Amino acid sequence: MGSEFKTDGFETGRIIAEHKELYIVRTDLGEIEAEVTGNLRFTAKGREDFPAVGDLVTLKIYDNSFGIIYEIHPRSSCIKRESVGKQSDIQIIGANIDYALLVQAVDRDFNLNRLERYLTICNESHVSAIIVMTKTDIVPEKISEDIRFRICSRISGIPVIFISNETRKGYSELLSHIKPGKTYCLLGSSGVGKSTLINNLTGKDLMKTGEIGTQTNKGKHTTSHRELIYLENGAALIDNPGMREVGITNASAGMEATFDTIYRLAKGCRFNDCTHTNESGCRILNALSNGELSVELYNNYMKMEKERSFFELSELERRKRDRSFGMMVKNYKKEHRKK
Repeated sequence: MGSEFKTDGFETGRIIAEHKELYIVRTDLGEIEAEVTGNLRFTAKGREDFPAVGDLVTLKIYDNSFGIIYEIHPRSSCIKRESVGKQSDIQIIGANIDYALLVQAVDRDFNLNRLERYLTICNESHVSAIIVMTKTDIVPEKISEDIRFRICSRISGIPVIFISNETRKGYSELLSHIKPGKTYCLLGSSGVGKSTLINNLTGKDLMKTGEIGTQTNKGKHTTSHRELIYLENGAALIDNPGMREVGITNASAGMEATFDTIYRLAKGCRFNDCTHTNESGCRILNALSNGELSVELYNNYMKMEKERSFFELSELERRKRDRSFGMMVKNYKKEHRKK
């Protein structure tokens, strides 16, 4: 994006909420409802070309109440996942994020495989991750310590914080990571306490909270859309609807950072194109057989790598179809002009 709108009459704001094609933008004049220009809509090639929560935008404001968005500023980061049920489509979770709080509950929601999925999309976006385990007040301390051991045995170099939203135990440690002026995104399933955490951090009852379903023992959806909220110290929090499914996109760099142990072992494989499934001389299979590599880590890596490869292939096919359609339209217009 360029700087063609750096003139009088234009303002800079930040997207704090999105409701279909209507955006709420925080500006120096207050919070403004806005929509994108027809030209921006027409030239967009995909979801990534539209504003997302966290984006800085250039807009023109009319009557101090409504705005038209002309430009999206370059993003420092963009966390995204594959859209649920839509092959090769991308869903943007948030833009210009510095840290992601990967939130799970110790009583029922703990899932190492899902943590590695969250971590992969963060690594792909160059967003620092902080693991936050909630509801420590309802389980024995021994269970929390066992979970901490299991996390640290698979994931290293990431802060792991255990908190209780009820007693506020662990909040001082968490707050030490909430830095002024930085943007944080909360990633986690429904019912793990994300909304309660935001209410506690802001000191206000901003987010709806729900009870755990007695039949399914799963959290009810309490956040229906993404929203950016500012804390007193200037830090910003982006809450998200609960996500159990975290589809992997073309996140090759994120995979390598998350599964660095496997990638290091792969350098010792006999064949450069080793699939790590049945080849002789596979360093990864040897590590599995002698207990050097965790079977659970390997299985999760193979599953996510398969998804990543399938997404890239689907995206390539989609781009080929788009190019073919574009050429068809171009040829039609050319022939139509001749008549």
